[in-house]
Amino acid sequence: MANNDSRFAVLIDADNISNRYIKLIMDEISKEGIATYKRIYGDWTNPSLISWKTTLVENSLLPIQQYSYTTGKNSTDSAMIIDAMDILYSGSVDGFCLVSSDSDFTRLAARLRESGMTVVGMGESKTPNSFIAACSSFKYLDLLSNADEEELEEPQKPAAKKKPAAQKKTPQKPAKAKEEPKEEPKTSLGTIRNALRSIVRENSDEDDWIFTGKVGNLLSKRYPDFDVRNFGFSKLTPFLDSLDMFEIRTERKDNAGPSLVYVRLK
Repeated sequence: MANNDSRFAVLIDADNISNRYIKLIMDEISKEGIATYKRIYGDWTNPSLISWKTTLVENSLLPIQQYSYTTGKNSTDSAMIIDAMDILYSGSVDGFCLVSSDSDFTRLAARLRESGMTVVGMGESKTPNSFIAACSSFKYLDLLSNADEEELEEPQKPAAKKKPAAQKKTPQKPAKAKEEPKEEPKTSLGTIRNALRSIVRENSDEDDWIFTGKVGNLLSKRYPDFDVRNFGFSKLTPFLDSLDMFEIRTERKDNAGPSLVYVRLK
């Protein structure tokens, strides 16, 4: 369970992240702890970043100006890395949230973890595997954003039945809508299934049962980008049940306490 008193430095690369994700970013880090530093880096003289203006004020983000000295080079990365190391040596935080889809932060994430920091990475599905693997955990902002939007959509009411028209009209074949390719997490469902088999076999008790909380922790350590929401679920148990791999057992120690859920391979 995350310590809600943990202090995090949230560092955002404005050159690689859209402002539409800001609420999701802050909501996700609030599950880990408290954001004591909230800084965002970019060349604010660039018109492409004007959309961030209102977002900065509403979310109390501190904009850090970094001019692009050379065409084709991202000076923002260097400023963000230098600040991260300064904050690390200040000893004032317990972890970092690095928000970018850029592989240039791979070494920074690894270095912060070497110093005992929890590193939560956030970016889009295009984020390179090297950066994802360097983080303690990684959140796909585009996948989580799409999942939230689907939950908010209300089912449409059925249209009222109309009386048949007097004249028959020649039915027209509906045009096929072009389906946009759906973004998927780097770690596929097949990979998750194989990992779950080995985790349960290696860590279950004498009767082959294992606590689902332990399963989730071990799986997240192997694959930092694992999140049941990437696969359309809000809780781990329904996700495990959907795989048709496990028997599920629920126990309640007392009437007031939460239920404990265990699984074993079929």
